[in-house]
Order: sequence, then C-alpha cells, then structure tokens
Amino acid sequence: MIINASARTDIPAYYSEWFMHRLKDGYVYVRNPYYPTQITKYLLNSEVVDSIIFCSKNPRPILSKLQELKPYHPYFFVTITPYGKEIEPQVPPYQEVIKDICQISKQLGSHCVCFRYDPIFLNQYYTIEKHIEIFDEMTTQLQGYVHDCVISFIDLYAKTKKNFPGIQEVTIEDQKRLAAAFAKIATDKGIHIKTCAESFDLSEYGITHEGCINRQLLKEVTGCTMKELKSQPLRKECHCYPSRDIGEYNTCMHGCLYCYANENKKQVIENYQRHDPLSPLLIGHVHDDDIIKVAKQESYIERQLSLDI
Repeated sequence: MIINASARTDIPAYYSEWFMHRLKDGYVYVRNPYYPTQITKYLLNSEVVDSIIFCSKNPRPILSKLQELKPYHPYFFVTITPYGKEIEPQVPPYQEVIKDICQISKQLGSHCVCFRYDPIFLNQYYTIEKHIEIFDEMTTQLQGYVHDCVISFIDLYAKTKKNFPGIQEVTIEDQKRLAAAFAKIATDKGIHIKTCAESFDLSEYGITHEGCINRQLLKEVTGCTMKELKSQPLRKECHCYPSRDIGEYNTCMHGCLYCYANENKKQVIENYQRHDPLSPLLIGHVHDDDIIKVAKQESYIERQLSLDI
C-alpha cells in the first residue's frame, strides 16, 4: 500500500508531530470527507506500507525525522513557486524551500525527492518571461539534487474561483511557449519534466504524461518491483499509482489563493484549532456515533517465491 501524506493538506508543514505519533502508534484514522461519520483505520507498518508520499510547500518541520522515515521508503514532492505573499501568505520564500529540497536529497538520495512547479498561472506581474526567468534560477540551484520536475497549469475549481477572483486559465498557446522553454532549461540541467492530470499533450517538448506516482518511480524508491495496478484517479487525466490519502480538506494554513483543498479561511482556522497531535484523527477526536472500519491492506511489492531444486 502507498500512503499519501497528503494531497488534501500539508502534513509536513503543519502536522509533522501528529504524523510521527501515528507512526509510533502504528495506525491512523481517516475521516471520510463525504460521509463524516465513517472512519477508516490504516495500519502504519513497513509490512503493508511500501512507501509514504509526502506533498509539501514547507517540509522543514519534518526534516529532523528523515532517518526515522527511511524504513517506510519516503518520497517527497516539494512545491516551489515564484509567487509572493499576496498569493501564498504563509509559504516560505522559495529560496528557503530549495535549501530543504537539497537537504532531503542529501539524506535520502536524489531519487527520493521531486520538485513541483505548480500551479502555473499568468497575470501582469507573473508573465511568461517571469516564469521562465525564475524556473531557470530554481533549476540551476537544484541541479544534481533532483532529476524530476512536475508542472501543471491552474485548474479553475469552484473553490479556486471563489478564493481567487479574476484568475484566468492559461491558454494552449501560452502552455506551449512555457513548456518549450521549461523543457530546454530542465534538459540542460539533467532534469526531466512530466505533467500530471493535464489533458494537453506536451510530448513534442520531451515532457511526459505518466502520473506523479508511477511504478517506475516506486521501484526506484523501494528498490522493488511493484505490482501492476489500475490507477484510481480522483481527478480527470490522473494516471498515478493507487494510494490512500490520510489528510483532511480545509486544514492547510498556507492560505494560498489558488488552493483547491480549502473551502474558506474561517473553516480552516476552526479545524486547525481542533487539532490534537495525540489524536489518531488529524482533526478532532472520535465521536460516539462514528463507525470505524479497518482497511484491507496489503503490500504492492511483487514477491517471487524461490523453489529449492
């Protein structure tokens, strides 16, 4: 099983203490986002957990625990973007996040960390030229520390439109211009670009569309061949290997205007105040009317039986 920690919130940035308690206790509870009284229990041990995928804009709070994470074959997707505090109020400057990526690479290996440059949007300040300039700067500093980069263009979810009035999609022509420039820059630095959950084909620029989390990536991270499983996408055009997300929506305190995982700031703050680092749930505690079901878990690693002849 692959644990995703998390596409719904930034666990390393805001809930790393809670997460380490969950590893110590050997299990985690996850409340169903659509049926709140339903809770799923996942065991957290190296017998059934093949890899833990961390998605973060600020991994620094969990960096001191990297050695403890090693038995779980961690992989980090770390997002760095060129946007300022008017767009990402609580996200550290990208120069600082780049330093953290380099530290992850030094401790876990360059095959265990990828940087994401997303979402990409354009306005009067964040022009195509500005994106190209900063992408070149970022990849120069990351050269040798990462070998993969995931890019994506902004998706206008209802939440995004509500929290980021006036934001516009990036046209196909502008996507092509950026893709061509990014691909040339990245190739010169030994970095491969791929997209995830994008419908537009950018393969003519050497940009692949294979999913953020795929079998080959997991093989490199775990050192083992993974079973061939069908993806179970929550988003259209997603080709990622199946994983289970242990996060919760409306809990990320970064406050990014484009965020698809947060409904509104008030709800996020209220949820954050209910967080207990010792609870098996990310937010709050188990209620009397909650129904807890134990997940069916198994390792996805292909294990060949050797026969003595």
